[in-house]
Amino acid sequence: MVLADQCTKEIVASRLPLNSGMEVIPGYFNLVHVRNPGAAFGIMADSQSRFRPVFLLLVSAAALIIILWTVTVSGDVGWLVLAACGLFFGGAVGNLVDRVRFGEVMDFLDFHAGALHWPAFNVADSALCVGTGLLFIHFILGKKRAGQPGPGP
Repeated sequence: MVLADQCTKEIVASRLPLNSGMEVIPGYFNLVHVRNPGAAFGIMADSQSRFRPVFLLLVSAAALIIILWTVTVSGDVGWLVLAACGLFFGGAVGNLVDRVRFGEVMDFLDFHAGALHWPAFNVADSALCVGTGLLFIHFILGKKRAGQPGPGP
């Protein structure tokens, strides 16, 4: 995941100048080269605090530690949770590499439909979102199983 994230960012950066873009599917999808100094969806991007980069690095590091702890300390981690944690870990590392190298994260996937516009994102962000979806599925399936009656006496 980290390799795919960093390679796609490098390809875009080598072909598009910073803060530029190209239309791929008119009215729906552009490739852009933008940087996000904040967190997900530009949260804290406008903050002028000199502690923002350090805070975001610490949050990323803490997330990686929590993911590793979850996988190694938890006794019975099913394949769905393991896949989710792998996607989280890869996504967090991909964006952490950018934060260490550039002090911000490079985004390049820009989807929109008319006036509806999703914030630009990258492969690492996609991995984080898919990992979140897998965890939701795990919890939903777990609750269904927990709510089912067990075998009779």
